[in-house]
Amino acid sequence: MRLENKVIVVTGASRGIGKEIALLLAKNGAKIVVNYSRNQTEAEETVAEITKNGGTAISIKADVSKRDQVTFLFDKSIESFGKIDVLINNAGILITKKIKENTQDDFSTIFDVNVRGVFNALQEANLKLADHGTIINVSSSTVKLMFANYALYSASKAAVEQMTRVFSKEIGRGISVNAIAPGATETKLFLEGKTPEFIEKLSSMNAFNRLAKPIDIAKVVLFLASDDSKWISGQVIGANGAMI
Repeated sequence: MRLENKVIVVTGASRGIGKEIALLLAKNGAKIVVNYSRNQTEAEETVAEITKNGGTAISIKADVSKRDQVTFLFDKSIESFGKIDVLINNAGILITKKIKENTQDDFSTIFDVNVRGVFNALQEANLKLADHGTIINVSSSTVKLMFANYALYSASKAAVEQMTRVFSKEIGRGISVNAIAPGATETKLFLEGKTPEFIEKLSSMNAFNRLAKPIDIAKVVLFLASDDSKWISGQVIGANGAMI
């Protein structure tokens, strides 16, 4: 029970990597706030699975791109559990197009969720996260790659990484701030629209010749969320099987 008595907010936790993170952290004793913006049914299923396994969780709807909704997320979480010890900024969206094909709306949508969403949460955490707490921002290994069609997504995650580094120096109060950069991970969202050939190519780019499973990423987050990692701060941890 490495996270016993910790209250953890996981944004975008209704499915995919976020859901796996929520489930694993709950198994290790944390009380979980499952944040979602649209998928209420899936969020409630995540909460139900946690409680079925003896854990504690609630779901809170909030669009991280909207500051007032992020304020509500933090205030409701503190009202429910008395504090927030760990913030995991996992909510994000992926749009893949060539730069010349991206629209103004595509740009705004990606940066509003992936960058402004983290920015909003960091501003709330500055005053409302408990002393000696932990912040984990989810980036992507595509930041270091030159994947065609990933320019806006990768740029948004590069912004997240730089905010992570700077905020780790600013926030104080014994709070550690890190980012995790997963490689290709086997989620429904990631696999959608990709050919078997492209999946095989991605699998062959790491040392294990497979895509990551969401649990592979969740286990790294478990370490970062625990007190075992407290001397790590301002870092971007690549969780990609030696992909890069």
